[in-house]
Amino acid sequence: MELGARPAADSDLDVVVALARSAIEERRPLRGGSLWAEIDARTEPLDAVITTELTSTEHVVLVGTIDHTVVGYGAAHELRLHSGAAVARITDLYVIPDARGVGVGEQLLLGIEDWAREKGHAGLDSLALPGDRNTKNFFESFGLVARAIEVHRSIDP
Repeated sequence: MELGARPAADSDLDVVVALARSAIEERRPLRGGSLWAEIDARTEPLDAVITTELTSTEHVVLVGTIDHTVVGYGAAHELRLHSGAAVARITDLYVIPDARGVGVGEQLLLGIEDWAREKGHAGLDSLALPGDRNTKNFFESFGLVARAIEVHRSIDP
């Protein structure tokens, strides 16, 4: 079994869009997921947004593969800090359920880290929903630790 991560190409657009939709729907029912979907998730038209990111120097979109078959994707963008430095904000990291646990996510994260290092970024940043232990543990295994806790309460009309 050959694992890999490579920059997404125009020919990967349809599969990346389908993966992005799956990622959003998988996260939506999690605690905090419905509000995340309204604030932070990608918005339609996904194909137009992702097409723009494929050609942007401030974004990276990678696909994760097993034996050259795309089974996941990752995306990040440059986030400028007040100091003028930048971090790579990982917005997407998704692997289809049947391909998890074999290292595709790791390949994607390492690819994003390589991109960030080449750009001279000061770090990596991402988001894990509360109660999503798998995502939190995955990020922590790469040294990403919690830096903030966002809180919310709905208000009845």
